[in-house]
Amino acid sequence: MLSLRVTPNAGRDAVDGSQTRDDGSVVLRVRVSAVPDKGRANAAVVALIAKALGVPKSSVALVSGDTSRLKTLAVSGAADDLSARALALDC
Repeated sequence: MLSLRVTPNAGRDAVDGSQTRDDGSVVLRVRVSAVPDKGRANAAVVALIAKALGVPKSSVALVSGDTSRLKTLAVSGAADDLSARALALDC
């Protein structure tokens, strides 16, 4: 599971590293240029995370946060390999 804070309608698609929220939870900050309309931003987030982790888009699924900036994604694959790749995303 991967927790994200998404900024839609941004100037570019990017993973901006991790952020510790006020409640103590840690999220990965992501921005996408797609607008939050009819799932376009969600699809862009899935594509960006899949590319960043080096997995197919079909391996990434939105678990929660369909209409929220805070989203939870499930990524299928080898756990050790994915953990190392996810840690590398924290700039």
